[in-house]
Amino acid sequence: MAMYSTRQILTTCVVVALSFYLSHGRENPSFKIKAVNLGGWLVTEGWIKPSLFDGITNKDFLDGTGLQFKSVTVGKYLCAEAGGGNIIVANRTSASGWETFSLWRINATNFNFRVFNKQFVGFGTNGNGIEIVAVSSTPGRSETFEIVRSSDDSSRVRIKASNGFFLQAKTEELVTADYAGESKWGDDDPSVFVMTIAGRLQGEFQVTNGYGPELAPGVMTDHWRTFIVEDDFKFISQNGINAVRIPVGWWIASDPTPPQPYVGGSLRALDNAFVWAQNHGLKVVIDLHAAPGSQNGWEHSSSRDGSQEWGQTDANIQQTVDVIDFLAARYAKSPSLYAVELINEPRAPGASLDSVTRYYKAGYDAVRKHSSTAYVVMSNRLSSDDPRELFPLASGLTGSVIDVHYYNLFSDVFNSMSVQQNIDFINTNRSADLSLVTTSNGPLSFVGKLSICSTWRLTWA
Repeated sequence: MAMYSTRQILTTCVVVALSFYLSHGRENPSFKIKAVNLGGWLVTEGWIKPSLFDGITNKDFLDGTGLQFKSVTVGKYLCAEAGGGNIIVANRTSASGWETFSLWRINATNFNFRVFNKQFVGFGTNGNGIEIVAVSSTPGRSETFEIVRSSDDSSRVRIKASNGFFLQAKTEELVTADYAGESKWGDDDPSVFVMTIAGRLQGEFQVTNGYGPELAPGVMTDHWRTFIVEDDFKFISQNGINAVRIPVGWWIASDPTPPQPYVGGSLRALDNAFVWAQNHGLKVVIDLHAAPGSQNGWEHSSSRDGSQEWGQTDANIQQTVDVIDFLAARYAKSPSLYAVELINEPRAPGASLDSVTRYYKAGYDAVRKHSSTAYVVMSNRLSSDDPRELFPLASGLTGSVIDVHYYNLFSDVFNSMSVQQNIDFINTNRSADLSLVTTSNGPLSFVGKLSICSTWRLTWA
């Protein structure tokens, strides 16, 4: 059986609102497909299964963890002056973006620090010693550091540079890598900093790079084998659900040897899912949840450090189209294939409307090359003010579907509402929202996510 029972999976999906419907604007408006999203299976999301990270050494220091360092002698935070491209100083009384250093993990003890403007912290020789700067766009030996924690207080750290010396805040304007010797961790030691973890990511990149190439294959294979099993598909089909939405990552197209740190095996799991779906009369929506470069900068799109870099070049867009072509070619003949979602939640303004529409047109053509019947789902951009911005494209493409996501989960006002009040809000307010994208002569509409209050807990018999 699954490590998490299907009842738990379905409860999670309702709480996080991963059920959806196709509403036909041009066909039978009474037709609805009810599906459950199999999140956290083939694309890692740490909040769904936190225990997946438990075996990682130094799991506090995963890729994308945001660290802030306050000098115990100067009493102020390290800062990348101007956000990067300049020196590192120790003169800020409070910490925000410029004072937050994002980790790139090399192994359990060695890291790169990426700053706000995406340069890496390193050192260069000058007349005052080894001054710390953030000027390099790619990390190398000079940009590699070790974080040493106090055995008595894990928030007190020293940062060891690759030259063998420790960083020290000599003054508010001068941070160098030239402090030698041991430390008593006192407030008089300029090489000691109080560390604050300002944020963290727990996605596919973090879990695979965290375990490393020796352990990650075994951990992920066991997860894919046990988190979702055929009995879950049977349970789903017996409880009024007629489809599954399966998030996948772009690296699946390179299985069994995807680029590091990703590991092979998710394609075999997806193959199994199609067999199970056919065995139990379920349809499948393949959802490209994580695109190369990350389309929204979040962990569920496998961003390494919160950066959003998808769609910035023609090569990147073509790489994504190639993934869709691979998936469509592989599953077009399966009677269970219902739809291909070209990308999940591209976020504006980083994902521009021009990039998204160019990609959607090319992705649609890639699906149609292999299937004339599968729906092609196009996710609306998050943070866009216009829910109909894809209408000019989608209206002219047969079988295209606009995907909209509605979130109540992240607003505290819903926590004080009863279950019935939340349902009434959905019936009234969300129905009005949906009507904007459901028209008699427009594209089909698809509610890919409808989040409800995080304090709800449903019990399934």
